[in-house]
Parts: sequence; C-alpha cells; structure tokens
Amino acid sequence: MISARPLAALAVLPLVLAACGTEASAARTSAGAPAPAPATPAASGRPSGLASFTLPRPTGPQAVGTTELHLVDHARRDPWVPGRARELMVSVWYPAARSGTSPYLRPGVAKTIAEGTALGVVPPGTVDWAGARTHAAASAPADPRRGARPVVLYSPGFGLPRALGTTIAEELVSRGYVVVTMDHTYETAPVEFPGGRVENQRLPEQEPERIKKAIETRVRDTRFVLDRLAALRGGRNPDAEGRALPRGLGRTLDLSRAGIVGHSAGGIQAAEAMRVDRRLDAGIDMDGTLEYSDGTLVPVAATGLDRPFMLMGAATGGTPQTHRTSRSWGSLWEHSTGWKRDLNVPAAMHYSYTDAQTVLPELDERIDIPAERRAELIGTVDPGRMTAAVRAYVTAFFDRALLGRQRPILDGPSPRHPDVRFIS
Repeated sequence: MISARPLAALAVLPLVLAACGTEASAARTSAGAPAPAPATPAASGRPSGLASFTLPRPTGPQAVGTTELHLVDHARRDPWVPGRARELMVSVWYPAARSGTSPYLRPGVAKTIAEGTALGVVPPGTVDWAGARTHAAASAPADPRRGARPVVLYSPGFGLPRALGTTIAEELVSRGYVVVTMDHTYETAPVEFPGGRVENQRLPEQEPERIKKAIETRVRDTRFVLDRLAALRGGRNPDAEGRALPRGLGRTLDLSRAGIVGHSAGGIQAAEAMRVDRRLDAGIDMDGTLEYSDGTLVPVAATGLDRPFMLMGAATGGTPQTHRTSRSWGSLWEHSTGWKRDLNVPAAMHYSYTDAQTVLPELDERIDIPAERRAELIGTVDPGRMTAAVRAYVTAFFDRALLGRQRPILDGPSPRHPDVRFIS
C-alpha cells in the first residue's frame, strides 16, 4: 500500500534547539511526531569533563583537503531577510597533496551548538564540539595527479548544518571526487561567516508555504553554487573576501561530470535541482519525501528524471520509506526513465544517513541518552555497518553514473551489507 508522507513531516529539527531561536515544541521528526525531549545528564556515574567523538576515517587512498568559500549572489535578494543579498557558506573537499586534520565545526557554530540541545537529545555543556576534528587538511595544496575530478554537491536536511555530511564528503574525496557541501543561510542553524559573524534561523512559522519556499531557495542556491564553481574552474576566485585559495584547487574540478546528494530536504533539493538544471548528471535522495503537507507533489515527483537517480530510505515512523510505500517516491519512480535504484534499511531512522549515526553512539558512552530517544533518531541498526553501507552505495552510485564504472554492489543484495534491502 502506498501512503502519503508529507514533506512538512520531514525532519525540521535543527542541530541545535534552544540556542537558535527555534521552538523545540514545534520541531518534528520525519514521521511528524514531536521532536524528542531534551535528555538530561545522568545524576551520577557520568565521567567528568566534556564528552568527545571521532569521525570514521575515510577508506580510500586519496588524502583529503578542505577549504571554505563565502559566496554572495548580488543578483538575488535573500528570501528570508529583506534587504540583503543572498549569501552562502560552502566547504570544498578536494584531493590534497598532503594529509592532515581540521576543525569539524567553525568556532562560532561549535559555541552555539554547545549552548543548545543538539538534535533534541544532547544536553548543553556536555560535549567538546569545538575539539572535534575531520580527516581533511585545511587549505592544503591540491593533488594535481589524475587531473580534474568529478564534482558532487552535498546538502543537509532542513535546519541542519553542512557539517553533518562530513563522513560522506571525506569518503568520496578519498575515492576520487571533489565534494562541495553547502549551508542554506537563515534556514540552517547556525552558519558562521568570515570574521566570526554567526547567523541563526530566521524563518516564518507558516507551512506549507515555508517548506515550498525553502526548497525553491535551496534549488536556486544549488544553481548559484554551480555557477561559482565554474568561475573557480575558470581561474577566478569566487570568495567574497578574496581569501587565498589552496594551490591548484580550480584545476581539480571537472564540472562536465557533476552529481548531487542530499539528506531529507537536501534529498528533495537534489531531485528538484536535477529537474531544472541539466548540469547535474546524477543524484541521490536520502530519506526525503517528495510531497508537501497539503498533499501536493514536489514537481520532480510528477515529472520524473531521465538521468541516474537513487533513493535511500529508512523506516522513520515504523514504515520503511520506499517507492512502494511512499506516494511521492512511487510517482517519481513511475515517471523516471533514467537508471534508478531504491534501497532501504528497515532498522535505520532518519538521521542514520548523517554523521549522527556515528556521533550519537559514541557520545552515548559518556552521556545518558535514553535508548528510545536515540532509536528515534538513528534506529537500531549497527552503527558501523550502517556507515560502511552508506559510504559503499553512495560511492558505487557515483562511480557508475559519473565515471561509467560497473559496480556489482548495485545489482542486488550484498552479504557485506546485510541491513540494506533492494526494493523492486
């Protein structure tokens, strides 16, 4: 039976509650249920000091570099804050000539998150967010070997920062790609700009107009980022402050082979951006429902796509989201003529497709996160297996779609990834 799963019921839970001007009581998980109530530290038995976490190391042979760009679209007014030009922060993850580490979060973002209740379950003042590190060398020279690489854009869920896609970004770069992760200013909470300016959410309360406007804005952001990447490839510096770029960065971009992957609202953005911009050759929607709360399908669900696209679902709310259970996914599937796959992990939940799948279990060893609240976010799937599966299938998809490499893992169930179901 196909059931409706409205876009307004997607995870609109920002990474931080309480510190970002977002009402926790109004937040919803992807099943439309109230967001988990904030967890409280254990009365006793919790180790002293702040809890920390370590992201999984990428498995490919390529060293990873990272740098930020501040992009300003002077031709577009910001849709959320009148009188301002639209401005974005993006991170470029690229093949680097040397290895290293860099901060997982910018200082202002880390401070804001530390003062709030992260994902509704991590109490304020319990985690060393500022001390978390990536596996990417900051501003390292680009690796010129093997020439330009295919480019993959990444967009997070509604209200979430781009940092939650770091594990996917680093893995893809280690396997031969350039990845660009993007924030969506005044929807994402929070975004830090050069000089330490931090901008939080500034969204109206009404729906579905707010969600429709957010998706439209995200699609325009995507197209603008592609424009600025083309300028970078052409030898120009698109950074608004003209900050120095890593040596050789522009030459690593092969924009003739471009894909996009997103979680939740970022997944809807991936599909809809492909509908309107043929520069995008392939895309992945990670558990993003293609339907607004008024029952209207996001346009791409009604038209389908003629290029490779993959659906990756969880079982948020108890029902696996597949093209057989979701009206909007079913419509996209029916109308799409390009290569397609529908994968589902029944033991996963909405945030299993983000860094939360790794971070929460590790923090749970130091912080008393109630089991049922943890399960509402990342399910009961084995964390290590889930992370390995997401990395493997995302990489295999783009290898096939952008590089023309056959990947048997996409042909059917694999004993190496027993949690993943192929939906036909």
